[in-house]
Amino acid sequence: MSIEKKGKHLVIVESPAKARTISRYLGDDYVVEASVGHVMDLPKTGMAVDTENDFEPKYVVIRGKGPVLKKLRAETKKVDDILLATDPDREGEAIAYHIALQLGYEKNDGRRFKRVTFNEITRKAVLDAIATPGQIDVRRVDAQQARRILDRLVGYGLSPLLWKKISPVDPISRKPLSAGRVQSVAVRLTVERERDRRAFRTAAWWNLEATLEQAGAAFSARLTAVDGTRVAEGKDFDPATGNLRDDSDVLVMSEPEAVDLIDRLTAAAWTVTDVEDKPVKRRPWAPFTTVTLQQDANRKLNLPARETMRVAQRLYEAGHITYMRTDSTHLSGQAISAARRRIELMYGSEFVPEKPRHYATKNRAAQEAHEAIRPAGTRMPTSGELKLKGVEKALFDIIWKRTVASQMADAIERRMAVAIMADGAEFRANGKLLQFPGFLRVYVEGSDHPEEALEDRDVILPPLKPGDHPKLIGVEPSGHETKPPSRYTEPTLVATLEADGVGRPSTYAAILSNIVDRGYVQRQGKQLVPTFTAFAVTHLLEDHFPDLVDIGFTSEMEGALDAIAEGRIDWREYLRRFYDGEDGFEARLEKRGSEIDPREASTVRLLDMDAGIRIGRYGPYLEAERDGEAVTASIPPDVAPADFSAEQAAELLARKAEGPREVARDPGTDRPIFCMTGRFGPYVQLGEVEEGSDKPKRVSLPKGMDPDELTEAQAIGLIGLPRELGTHPESGEPVQAGIGRYGPYIVHDGDFRSLTAKDDVLTVDLDRALELLSRPKGGRRRSPPKPLRELGAHPDDGEPVQLMDGRYGPYVRHGKLNASLPKDLSADKVTLEQALDLLAARAASGGTRKRRRGKG
Repeated sequence: MSIEKKGKHLVIVESPAKARTISRYLGDDYVVEASVGHVMDLPKTGMAVDTENDFEPKYVVIRGKGPVLKKLRAETKKVDDILLATDPDREGEAIAYHIALQLGYEKNDGRRFKRVTFNEITRKAVLDAIATPGQIDVRRVDAQQARRILDRLVGYGLSPLLWKKISPVDPISRKPLSAGRVQSVAVRLTVERERDRRAFRTAAWWNLEATLEQAGAAFSARLTAVDGTRVAEGKDFDPATGNLRDDSDVLVMSEPEAVDLIDRLTAAAWTVTDVEDKPVKRRPWAPFTTVTLQQDANRKLNLPARETMRVAQRLYEAGHITYMRTDSTHLSGQAISAARRRIELMYGSEFVPEKPRHYATKNRAAQEAHEAIRPAGTRMPTSGELKLKGVEKALFDIIWKRTVASQMADAIERRMAVAIMADGAEFRANGKLLQFPGFLRVYVEGSDHPEEALEDRDVILPPLKPGDHPKLIGVEPSGHETKPPSRYTEPTLVATLEADGVGRPSTYAAILSNIVDRGYVQRQGKQLVPTFTAFAVTHLLEDHFPDLVDIGFTSEMEGALDAIAEGRIDWREYLRRFYDGEDGFEARLEKRGSEIDPREASTVRLLDMDAGIRIGRYGPYLEAERDGEAVTASIPPDVAPADFSAEQAAELLARKAEGPREVARDPGTDRPIFCMTGRFGPYVQLGEVEEGSDKPKRVSLPKGMDPDELTEAQAIGLIGLPRELGTHPESGEPVQAGIGRYGPYIVHDGDFRSLTAKDDVLTVDLDRALELLSRPKGGRRRSPPKPLRELGAHPDDGEPVQLMDGRYGPYVRHGKLNASLPKDLSADKVTLEQALDLLAARAASGGTRKRRRGKG
């Protein structure tokens, strides 16, 4: 296909990778350039919104984008029109609008600017879009702008209040406390779940599992009722009390009662009383949206949401998948046809349903892209055919499988339910057998709870009919306990936000990263555990700004933004209603600021605990009154609020009240050596802190040394560090062993070596120290820096692109051009595509002379 458009054309996209892909589809009359993301934004400091002038935003050119815009302006002079081909969502619309503003959109030059959108970067999609350009949708720009301004009004209004009333910075992340329109709702959800876990009371009951045999085949059955009374299950207990719910008329057996029942059943006759046997159809899951992709990638590939979106972005920009920010489950006709052809080719015609499947989007406010995430194009190629590798291959595979499976035939299972009676006790056996795999041949959705995955296994029962008498092999008692509500994981938190209409596909990854980076949530495995700071912030907002952490209110705000995008609401009028007036946010902020007691706001009060938990500069600590005096004690940093018991609190306070534990006396001074625990862990201290004197000597305990088992000899040895091991045979200078900021070490004449895990700083000898010192020390002073990793060849000249470790952190290098890695990009996960983008951005900002000379 060719484009019949006369003249010269400038196509502007966001990323160099996207530009490279699109360039392959266009002729010589098209110049494709990248803006490298946003070119304008609200400045990082200050609100930058004039609330006295109808909420006029004060956008500025982003630092470093001057050279990019200069180059784009130069290109506009050579072309007849400018095609803005940024992403198809609202953020892409805003980027296109700001680029246009910088290139003369408002200076009687608007006719030259055209808006081009496509959902996939394939030849057909790109050429079709360029052949039928449109105009910038200012209403969508207004909606995106209103979102940014709302976030500024809330964040810049509440954050200073948190600094004054709770703490300037979070003691874990050391970043300033912040509140956000969606962020605070997400944090509140984790806090509410943690409160539920703390309030939870366990209930216990017993049941019986019987092993029976019929026609030579063994099977299991579980007790469901005794003498007509149903046996208790977990759902029958109140999680807040551990007692039976008021409406539960069930049997709760103790272990002795269960054992007694076994004696009664051993000699009983076992008879099948009812058999239910029927086929059940299972329909495939809908194609991926942004949220469901993030969920499955986390379950199956252990990828955080932000990393999933990075990888998906690379796949999209390379033309392998459709746009990855979407809340639609719709598939285009060409995608459905491609999937059906691929199914028949790979699995046979019996796996192709008679009619194509169409999925209705559950989210009524869906507004991002208009199609689900799927392999791009009309062929439905596999990752092998595309020659993908690594994490790109893994993520593409689950997208391919989910898409193809969504168009496959139903799976058919045979399910059996058998009731068996024995002396008044009713048992039930369930079985299932997959008769036709259908879509399960290709794809099974992951589970947030591994035990649930077992439900997809076949459980085969022998042929049974009413009146049969299976043989009893044995009966075993089984104890059960109710479990507290599961903490949120990334997938379950995002699913909750989406279900309640809070946030949008483009925001979820950033929300999750932000609440972790800010120290409100810590990851324990896959669990998201809120910190005590999160409890304090949430409590303050619940008490004084309840609407801002209310899911319904936040969902209504998202609906209002959708209405702005559709032209049904004026964005400035909506902001006036939110911010101005007697009940507006500004007035409430001023009023509440004078009412909130800082001491109360920075104190967390947990259920069943008389001591308060204060948010301190160096971390949370207990505060209680004992014998008329205030007593404080630090709380270990890894304690989850739901798991911190009153007994633990009492023990910490008692230890602090008793004072430091003396473990030895220093032989040289006869001063006491104390074992203590501080912000950075356990340490020994020589003597007590005396007013007007220097701080006493302190030495950290080596990693793995238990402070409760610290011996007198170890304490004396540690307080005596650094210790001299002898003199170096070549220099005659002393060789010492000690413990520093980065752990145990040896040193000779300013030359340091870290001790290994097998070395003991208290017993390491001179020979071992000399062996370690003889090894070459890595570093820039001794040899040129070596790359951490070769990322691949640069597409322009074939020269290597390398990952380096620099003084100020990791960076990528190509020739003489260097580009630092952003803080949120892990060095062990950076790819060639990401490196090329970073290098291109650096070059565009004037980071290389070599290329400027090359242009002649």
